[in-house]
This record gives sequence, C-alpha cells and structure tokens, in this order.
Amino acid sequence: MSKVNTSRRGFIVKAAMLAAVPFVAPALVGQAAAQELKPLPLDNPQAKALAYALDYKKVQHPAFKPDSNCANCQFFIAATGACTLFPGFSVPAEAWCSAWAKKAG
Repeated sequence: MSKVNTSRRGFIVKAAMLAAVPFVAPALVGQAAAQELKPLPLDNPQAKALAYALDYKKVQHPAFKPDSNCANCQFFIAATGACTLFPGFSVPAEAWCSAWAKKAG
C-alpha cells in the first residue's frame, strides 16, 4: 500500500511541475532572447534599404514625418528593444527607418 502512495505523490509532484511550465517558460525564453540581441549595424543591408538612422532628429528623408521614431512605431517592441523588421537585432527607441508606421492606440 505504501508503494501506491509514493507513486501517487510522485505523480502529483510531476503533474504540478508540468502544469507550471507554460507559465514559467515564456519568462525564461523572453529573458534569453533579450540578452541575445545585438545592436543593428548601420551597414546591415536591410537597414541600408530602409534608410535606418540612429537618431530621428537628424533624419532628412522624404518619407520622414515629424516625431516619428522607433518608440512610436508598430514594429518596435519596447520591452526588448527589438524591431520585427530586423530580426535578431535591437534598435534604440530614438532610431528611425522608412518603414515607420504609427503604433495603434
């Protein structure tokens, strides 16, 4: 009878640990992804194609709209500094590129 109880306890402990995985895993993955991002180099082909600039205040581009920058762009993820247009790289909130699109809301 004690073998059954040990087995049940083990099952309950394992089930509880498994139930916690969906809540813990995203936090761990998010931290790892944020640490892996490197700053977007200016000589990146995609950055060049989109007229990427580190400081929106110095941009002189026909598509530039006043006060448009990464911080208020729909492609920018403030929590990680990532931009969905430049996977694997981070961009500063003060940067700008010609693909800028106003963030909803």
